[in-house]
Amino acid sequence: MKTVDYIIVGCGLAGIAFCEQLRAANKSFLVFDDRSQHSSRVAAGLYNPVILKRFTKVWNAKSQLELAMPKYKALEDLLNVKLNIEYPVLRKFASIEEQNEWFVAADKPVLSEFMSTKLIKNTNKHINAPHGFGKVKHSGRIRTTQLSAAYKEYLISQGAFVDESFDYECLSAESNQIVYKNFEARHIVFAEGYGISNNPYFDYLPLNGTKGEMLTINAPDLNLKEILKSSVFIVPLDDDNYWIGATYEREDKTHQITSEAKVSLVTKVRQFINCEFTVIDQVAGIRPTTKDRRPLVGRHPIHKNIYVLNGLGTRGVMISPYVAQQLFRHIENNDPLDSEIDIRRFKP
Repeated sequence: MKTVDYIIVGCGLAGIAFCEQLRAANKSFLVFDDRSQHSSRVAAGLYNPVILKRFTKVWNAKSQLELAMPKYKALEDLLNVKLNIEYPVLRKFASIEEQNEWFVAADKPVLSEFMSTKLIKNTNKHINAPHGFGKVKHSGRIRTTQLSAAYKEYLISQGAFVDESFDYECLSAESNQIVYKNFEARHIVFAEGYGISNNPYFDYLPLNGTKGEMLTINAPDLNLKEILKSSVFIVPLDDDNYWIGATYEREDKTHQITSEAKVSLVTKVRQFINCEFTVIDQVAGIRPTTKDRRPLVGRHPIHKNIYVLNGLGTRGVMISPYVAQQLFRHIENNDPLDSEIDIRRFKP
């Protein structure tokens, strides 16, 4: 029987962020993950403190960024891999009216540090943007695919990773410990993303799940050095490749790619850029979204050593270090959770 302080189920952004809390506190842990959930591995990994549809601030953006950026720097040092690519986000204006709305928002104290008040004129002949762009500051992307792969290899090297599906029927929650097969732990944290919809301990939580499909295109003539946002995001990758996304589908909960999504994304890109490009990849994943757009964090209402860390939605890169820290302090120090993320807001 192997004994650890924590069992973590799930090794996406939420699971990794919580593992880093444990590692910093010298807590022993074991991670179970069968790679069945894909949202972290297919996402662009954007961090952007402004909601670009309405020109409003992302929830807790400042505190999330201040916590997250040092965490990703520490992960770069631990894993010896480049993760953080700092890019400004340029929001394409559809009209003069949108320009005016942007500058009104940028003058607000809660947004002024994130939104530039300078109109960015388009100088790229392959982009259709006659009204120019607004620039978001303190933005970029985390290379989530590389993070996921490198962190898994790190856990394997530490003997802390089990590559298998978690069998809920084998879990026994006693008063002071968790027993699972040949393992004992003080606590267990479920960070399964959309997979928690099959978890009998937390299936009462309103995790809706939103399917997203994304393309990778190769466009040698585009020559972008910024993230562009119009009806879709265009995110620079390596070797003249670009991430295009994403779709939002609420009914289909599979990881299968569809021709309809490809046609939709290609059509939107062609309205934005006028150079030739080739679609070289298409992927799909289910975002763990909630009805109130807030994470799902907290203790099971009956089993006091079973916890959930989920519902990060489309902003997992920014939110995951923040909610992981909240949950760790709640478990270890009995600190209260932010009421907006505490699962006690939903009745079993």
